[in-house]
Amino acid sequence: MYGNRSEDPDASDRPSLPDRRFAALRGCERLLSGVRPQSIRERLADLAGPLPDAAPEPGAAPEPADAPEQAGAPAPDGAGGPPAVPDLDGRPDQYGDGVVRTLEQRVAELLGTEDAVFFPTGTMAQQVALRIHAEAAGPRTVATHPLAHTDRHERHALGVLSGLRTLWPTTEPRQPTAEELRALDEPYAALSLELPLRDAGFVLPGWPELVELAAVVREEHGAALHLDGARIWESAVALGRPLPEVTALADSVYISFYKTLGGISGAALVGRGGFVRTARAWRHRYGGQLYQQWPFALAALTGLERELPRLPEYVAHARTVAGALVRAFAAVPGARVHPAPPHTHQFQLWLPYRAGELEEAGLGLAEDTGIGLFGAWRECGPPGLAMTEVTVAAPALDWTGADVAVAAAAFLDRLPPGRS
Repeated sequence: MYGNRSEDPDASDRPSLPDRRFAALRGCERLLSGVRPQSIRERLADLAGPLPDAAPEPGAAPEPADAPEQAGAPAPDGAGGPPAVPDLDGRPDQYGDGVVRTLEQRVAELLGTEDAVFFPTGTMAQQVALRIHAEAAGPRTVATHPLAHTDRHERHALGVLSGLRTLWPTTEPRQPTAEELRALDEPYAALSLELPLRDAGFVLPGWPELVELAAVVREEHGAALHLDGARIWESAVALGRPLPEVTALADSVYISFYKTLGGISGAALVGRGGFVRTARAWRHRYGGQLYQQWPFALAALTGLERELPRLPEYVAHARTVAGALVRAFAAVPGARVHPAPPHTHQFQLWLPYRAGELEEAGLGLAEDTGIGLFGAWRECGPPGLAMTEVTVAAPALDWTGADVAVAAAAFLDRLPPGRS
């Protein structure tokens, strides 16, 4: 049965866990994972303010991009170019024109594709992309992964809404291999490949493996390759390839504007012009052609200019943070950082405690000391273990390994004894 707040007369006087976490992290002086949450008023002020870089004067040559921080990994393609600055005194968008169209064109330029189309949600975008590929190819089967967002977090929408059946090349918590694809004994319309595979630990294939996967799908099997690229921005950095080189492997790519870029919401599909035109039609049919979406578009444009150039720093520093956490929890039985080292700027931390115990320790540390280490914890694996996802972003860049060790020790001191 659902919980009844009337059974606990004091429940209405206590903040919910999300409200408590929001207040605690807003009050922190230092954050290891994620960014300081903003209030509604702060978010509105951020939207109304100027983008980080002013538009160049007419006729002025653009400034050259700075060299990337991480050796061997190129800066995200186009990150150093002149930003697309919307006219905040102009007319708001209507059904996808104006600032929304500006965002679409900017994304297509960054990813080296013919066009892009904005969607209010990634779930809708993925449904549309795979439906288009299935209707073009004939088979109502798409190859996915049981840990992928399409299979785990969309309430079986591929089957319920589009009549598509999923085929799994592997059930292992990793990316599929070319040999596993070759072993499939039935045709499929498209392979949907999540980069990185979040629920397996934000894991990526190597670049040679990704190229081979694309060749098997498109050349040997005559199917389409769709990239669930909600986090393609940092994936390109980790793979050491420019964004256009990654997207060129695929027939379609979905991207998110809020997961890494810090937008409010929203997504896009990119690809050839014909694919994007068809996606616009299906977006309308699925109820995604909203009257105005300018707050989402403004936040996305800001994220592209503010966060995209910093991703090489985040990916590189994630290895420092992950290594420090491995050492800090080395004496705790069952503690694990996965993957080690991280593939991107995000990774999992597993500890042998109940999620509620870890939540209380982390929130108490934040409220009492102003040090915020982790976000939410979940019990989603073996019994007796809980997991949190660590995201290394701008607030974590000044944390040294020694800083992590001191804070982790203070965190452990707040946990029940007997497990370290």
